[in-house]
Amino acid sequence: MLGSVRRGFFVGLNTTWTLGKVIFPITIIVTLLQYTPVMKWAMNGITPLMGWIGLSGDAAIPLVLGNLLNLYAAIGAILSLDLTVKEVFILAVMLSFSHNMIVESTVAKRVGVSIGLTILVRVGLAIISAVVINLVWSGGGSLAQYGLITKKEEVITGWGNILIDAFSKAGLGIFQLAMIVIPLMIVIQLLKDLQWLSMFSKWMSPFTRLLGMKENTSTTLAAGLLFGLAFGAGVMIQAAKEDGVSKKDLTLAFIFLVSCHAVVEDTLIFIPLGIPVLPLLIIRIVTAVLLTIIVAYVWKRVEVNRKEASYEN
Repeated sequence: MLGSVRRGFFVGLNTTWTLGKVIFPITIIVTLLQYTPVMKWAMNGITPLMGWIGLSGDAAIPLVLGNLLNLYAAIGAILSLDLTVKEVFILAVMLSFSHNMIVESTVAKRVGVSIGLTILVRVGLAIISAVVINLVWSGGGSLAQYGLITKKEEVITGWGNILIDAFSKAGLGIFQLAMIVIPLMIVIQLLKDLQWLSMFSKWMSPFTRLLGMKENTSTTLAAGLLFGLAFGAGVMIQAAKEDGVSKKDLTLAFIFLVSCHAVVEDTLIFIPLGIPVLPLLIIRIVTAVLLTIIVAYVWKRVEVNRKEASYEN
């Protein structure tokens, strides 16, 4: 038992270091960007496109903040705006698919999945979902009544204070990562040594096969679903090494997870907006399942056609 804890601790420590080298500098850079004209340029750039997806120009603010920073920043911005119920729901669905893009896309690359593919899937799902909701839903025209109002953040001035804020956020991010990844790795090591993880993989195998993946991908899926892409990446990296998850299965798992990850936190976080979160969760899960099945089927057909062509030659 003590040996399992020790091995899990050092694996978690190593994983935190691996991810920290990515998350720490990116968090600093993105935090500093808030105090430059870059954020304003990004907002001005997408404002003309808002009407196409049923949103007002002001909605560009939470979209940019959510994609460059995180969901908390986006929700804080939404709470400060006068938006309709329909606009808030569209924003919630879009942000559930596409948020924290810089950090999570870089983490995806660290796991071994293409950054371009990650961004394409997430942004594509966000835009398509917004267009569909805008066309299908004719109601929701009343002003949104937010369930909770967050405290206004203190305005930081002076580059010295801004740098301190950036390094503080980056350090806090690494600390939070360690507090999640290290205990998680210890638990997973214990589950492996007790042979419980293999039982879990078998229990999950019908679902993973439905998605076109082998059962050894179950740990990767569970980590992403529960803890998200950034925090769950540590388990994904370790699972890919120890469980022999193939590049194909890892890519399919990430396609599923970029559509639907951190299902508890990323669902409950939208409660202050006063929107029904159950439909939001259902949309994410159904989209993730259907998209992964379609990609797996197309991938398999391409592989079969290549084999047939090689045999003919």
